[in-house]
Amino acid sequence: MAKEINTIGVLTSGGDAPGMNAAIRAVVREAISKGKKVKGIKRGYAGLLQEEIVDMEAKDVADIIQRGGTILQTARCMEFVTPEGQAQGAEICRKHGIDGIIVIGGDGSFKGAQKLAALGINTIGIPGTIDLDISCTDYTVGFDTAVNTAMEAIDKVRDTSTSHERCSIIEVMGRGAGYIALWCGIANGAEDILLPEKYDYDEQALINNIIEKRKKGKQHHIIINAEGIGHSASMAKRIEAATGIETRATILGHMQRGGSPTCKDRVYASTMGCMAVDLLCEGKSNRLVAYKHGEYVDYDIDEALAMTKSIDEYQYEISKNLSR
Repeated sequence: MAKEINTIGVLTSGGDAPGMNAAIRAVVREAISKGKKVKGIKRGYAGLLQEEIVDMEAKDVADIIQRGGTILQTARCMEFVTPEGQAQGAEICRKHGIDGIIVIGGDGSFKGAQKLAALGINTIGIPGTIDLDISCTDYTVGFDTAVNTAMEAIDKVRDTSTSHERCSIIEVMGRGAGYIALWCGIANGAEDILLPEKYDYDEQALINNIIEKRKKGKQHHIIINAEGIGHSASMAKRIEAATGIETRATILGHMQRGGSPTCKDRVYASTMGCMAVDLLCEGKSNRLVAYKHGEYVDYDIDEALAMTKSIDEYQYEISKNLSR
């Protein structure tokens, strides 16, 4: 017989992402509509271990859908990586009457959810990360807003780069995944895109490309550099020394995590939040909500974490053709 869920906990963990508040709002209101109680857990797993747990009503999530960040706040928690921390977390859930938890975050957060599920706490994950690096899903909460934020900033840098006939290196977020860089490279018409998955660190080839395009009359050169490659400032100095072309580095940084979420992030996050509640109410556990091939689906977390994801080869190839 499926375990009956009476009280649902919700937390956000890892890096914040625009749209997390929309997901929290959906969880609270969908749960209440089904006669369930909701408890918000502040500061992720760290807050769970510190018992920073509050009752949530529909009014507590009013006027948050348009806000970036997360009203529950977020933190990283090394203690929860340990079996002792995980056991303590499960016991705290029982102490507060929490039958099931919805975890909004990335791969690291889902590993914690996986452990809670194994300890008897029904757990559902929602992919919340601007990096789009969750293997089982074509969409993650926050990516759409982050990539649009970066795109708009790069457009502005491009304007001044053209005016001064500069080479501009613009560093976007993505430590291990180059999706923001790839999408911005295509959307902003960049001349070069450096991705962690693809870059061979042949800087001379990059320099040769800049010189060749300048000979053909190109008045500026935009390089989108993923955070995982980094070192944009020193790269700019080397390129300027080698080409004689003024080269500037701009690091967009954490501005990509903030800002009001796009319509897509609000709608998709809301849908995923409702689906997570529905799965708990059906007695499901150790599942991850995903968006795959145009449909909202769910995967076993063990299966999801075992999947791998790579850069879309076709998009990468056309990005080079479009930069000519």
